[in-house]
Amino acid sequence: MMYEALFNYLEEKSGLSLDAEEKALIASKFKHKHFRRRQYMLQEGDVARYTGFIVKGAARMFSVDEKGNEHVVRFALENWWISDLESFYHLTPTRYHIEMMEDTDLLLITNQDMQELLDKSPAFDLTVKMQNKYTSAATQKRIHAAISMTAEERYHDLVKTYPQFIQRFPQNMIASYLGISPETLSRIRNHAKRR
Repeated sequence: MMYEALFNYLEEKSGLSLDAEEKALIASKFKHKHFRRRQYMLQEGDVARYTGFIVKGAARMFSVDEKGNEHVVRFALENWWISDLESFYHLTPTRYHIEMMEDTDLLLITNQDMQELLDKSPAFDLTVKMQNKYTSAATQKRIHAAISMTAEERYHDLVKTYPQFIQRFPQNMIASYLGISPETLSRIRNHAKRR
């Protein structure tokens, strides 16, 4: 069942058990949507009406500059959340696109339904608080890497921290995520193989 992945995730992250009533409440607030590969959940200028929990699949969040260059800011896989949180919480137009990189099943929730679950589901509330801490720490680490690590160090850190990214996303997107050219990434990878 589609919701089992979400229930398992909430129980694992919160350390709390969900009873049948709480599961029914949570399921009632999410809606399942299947996206095909290359389909967009969000495009620049839209308001993010939903945040999504990935049951199966992979997505990327990116912006496009005035020269048409793409800048990947996030990847997301199974049991990860994906949305532009600034747009989601403040209902402002997004600067980003969210595109599915594989056929993807998402469980989507609106801001209003999320607020209701935060009030009524202890497991959901605790999970979201922990997730916010994790996201904040990961963002801080990414900023630190961008301003103080070499391209090679950023690549090796990515391989160590998120090895699944290397398998699931194309090299040009990995390069964009790292803030380097595909040629530089190719050089770094060849150098790593020779070692």
